[in-house]
Amino acid sequence: MGLIAFLKRLFWGTPTPSSVPSAESADSSRLAADSTSSSAKIIVRRKFRGPDLLRFSATVRRQGRTVQVVRGQPYRFARPFVISSVDYGDLSTDTNPAALGRFDLPVLRTPEDLAHWLGIPLGRVAWLTGRFFENERPQSDDVAHYHFHWVKKKSGGYRLIEAPKALLKFAQTQILRGILDRVPAHPAAHGFVKQRSIRSNAAPHVKSAWVMKLDLSNFYPSVTFSRVVAIFRSLGYSREVSIWLGRLTTSTIPSNLSAPDRRENTVWPYRLRHLPQGAPTSPAIANLSAFSLDVRLNGLAAKYHARYTRYADDLTLSGKGKSIPALREIIPMAEWIVRNERFHLNRSKRRVLKQHQRQSVTGIVVNQKLGVGRAEFDQLKAILTNCIRQGPVSQNRNQHNDFASHLRGRIGHFKSVNAERGTKLLKLYYQIDWTR
Repeated sequence: MGLIAFLKRLFWGTPTPSSVPSAESADSSRLAADSTSSSAKIIVRRKFRGPDLLRFSATVRRQGRTVQVVRGQPYRFARPFVISSVDYGDLSTDTNPAALGRFDLPVLRTPEDLAHWLGIPLGRVAWLTGRFFENERPQSDDVAHYHFHWVKKKSGGYRLIEAPKALLKFAQTQILRGILDRVPAHPAAHGFVKQRSIRSNAAPHVKSAWVMKLDLSNFYPSVTFSRVVAIFRSLGYSREVSIWLGRLTTSTIPSNLSAPDRRENTVWPYRLRHLPQGAPTSPAIANLSAFSLDVRLNGLAAKYHARYTRYADDLTLSGKGKSIPALREIIPMAEWIVRNERFHLNRSKRRVLKQHQRQSVTGIVVNQKLGVGRAEFDQLKAILTNCIRQGPVSQNRNQHNDFASHLRGRIGHFKSVNAERGTKLLKLYYQIDWTR
């Protein structure tokens, strides 16, 4: 090949023939080539099927998925197919009633079915999905469907809390009660699961030779819109309904939202549509999104005769003395599984605790039995005593809006782990004069 011919092919590609040979001529030429030379090859290029040809096909395959193309709008808010104004892709035909029946889930095939089930007019449901926003993103927090506020983390940085406004919260509560609550989480998941708690999460790790703790970074923001849609698809819902459910349970931040520290890295994890921390549906969806992670880490633990639990974004593995040498294999494999499941680890929070160290899991000491550290007990006891002597206002140093509920919650935590100590603290609490 000459230099000029090579440069032409490099910049403009191989010239397209003016006509495409028929299948018969291609077969005959291929046979002729095979008979004359074993090294000769004839490549028959398929004619490009442009949008105009695709639109009039009865069905079209996109990335391995079949799209049913119909003339006329099959349901309200169906999107036109490609660039046609009369042809539509029907994404409601792949509902799986048998799969939905496994958990007795409502059968919803179209957006109209979803709106009727929610008890909200279809136009309002479409509005809640952000369909009418420019670029499908609110321009300001005034028109967004969430209230946004930043909370400072104990470890540094900020976390975005996204609380849904009234109508969206109503819809999300319906989705939680009617769909998500009926789908069981993995047995190793203990956060936000009925009849499970931080106590049940810590109990399997009592008297362990080693305890390894891992922390998922930006757990909720890492659960993207596509992953949420895939969850609803796996339950048996059609692509159309899954997209609508996904948009009702995810969030995208307004264009003008900025972080308190003015750092772009703080806002960046929330730019894509994601699972919002503050929505009633988010804990259940987060557990389902981590189901495969739980299966694989639980299998890894079982292989080495260890135990695994997860409470929200806190992962814990523990084992007996015989498995200590295997830690060299367990640690990198566990981290690889987390990455492979498209989650991110906070490496600064990774801990491997041996028996001679204080082993705590979700705030509960597990060295010999379930318990709360003596220092934490003494600190809370001192706060309650000072509330009795000096008044509760003097002890509310972090300016809790409901300091009484805050103290009751901490006492309840102690009581769930150690009933005797919890009762002692509760007696002090009842002696506080809240009028001071």
